[in-house]
Amino acid sequence: MKILVTGGAGFIGSALVRLIVREGRDRVVNLDKLTYAANMASLAEVEGNPAYAFERADIGDSPAVRAILDRHQPDAILHLAAESHVDRSIDRPAPFIETNIAGTYRLLESALDYYRSLPEDRRRTFRFHHVSTDEVFGSLGLDDPPFSETTPYRPRSPYSASKAASDHLVMAWGHTYGLPVILSNCSNNYGPCQFPEKLIPLMVLRGLEGKPLPVYGRGENVRDWLFVEDHAAALLLILRRGQIGGTYLVGGENACRNIDVVENICDLLDAMRPAAAPRRRLISFVEDRPGHDFRYAIDTARMRSEFGWRPSVTFEEGLRRTVRWYLDSEAWWRPLLEARYDGERLGLARQGAEGAT
Repeated sequence: MKILVTGGAGFIGSALVRLIVREGRDRVVNLDKLTYAANMASLAEVEGNPAYAFERADIGDSPAVRAILDRHQPDAILHLAAESHVDRSIDRPAPFIETNIAGTYRLLESALDYYRSLPEDRRRTFRFHHVSTDEVFGSLGLDDPPFSETTPYRPRSPYSASKAASDHLVMAWGHTYGLPVILSNCSNNYGPCQFPEKLIPLMVLRGLEGKPLPVYGRGENVRDWLFVEDHAAALLLILRRGQIGGTYLVGGENACRNIDVVENICDLLDAMRPAAAPRRRLISFVEDRPGHDFRYAIDTARMRSEFGWRPSVTFEEGLRRTVRWYLDSEAWWRPLLEARYDGERLGLARQGAEGAT
């Protein structure tokens, strides 16, 4: 099978591309616009492999996408290209609307045209797998049951609203036009090669340099943490065996408060790269994110019952591996801090119109 992965130079996308090539079972085409969070260094191990090809393009550029589909003739599309940082969506929602909603719409149109051009035997096996987030379901209280495939949508940030819209578009193209779609929603991913605006790599790199570690509110918000390599394996399983029109929730079964995550990172850094004083002293509580969802949790019962899948990496093991990777990979992250993101606070509510401060 040949799989076209959109957003394959991003965090989750690059982990997926690496896994496909390592398995040696399928071929992969990476379609990526190469926005700020993309990093071709994450794909160094697959460069030059005959099972891998790269195409630089925007999913919203329909002629370019259709030409790529015609040229490579994929048997499936795994759609991960998206703007994905909640804080950036609060500061500037326009790119999230343009990429996650309009871009997904245009990709669906290109995929549908391509699908209809295929011979009948290839149409029977073609799949369009859209990868989304658990944030579309809103926020949970401490005693609320976890999200499941039947949980109603209640997005509460510009990011989650844009992803909810893209989910609905994908399912509508399946129901109305017969495109064979599958949808998955995941919890918070972490692991190697994550852009340092996200909580775990940001805390690792700031702690490494002895800088303050800002924690939103009182750090009581709870997230379910999914190691990115577990997620990549789950995505391939869903693509290969999932039910057309089905939705699958993928979680790490590792719920943890943000403050506990940051304290664990401090302790790991102290053990692996000792400093003059314990790094927990660097923690400070700052103004909370506007509209900050309190808790996310995922029920992975469908993944277990249909596929026998469960995450293989505990949060303790995964966090240790992640911290070690960043300590050993300065050549990967240092250029990002120098050229693309210096660790400044994002996500403070805008005042007035787009672009105002």
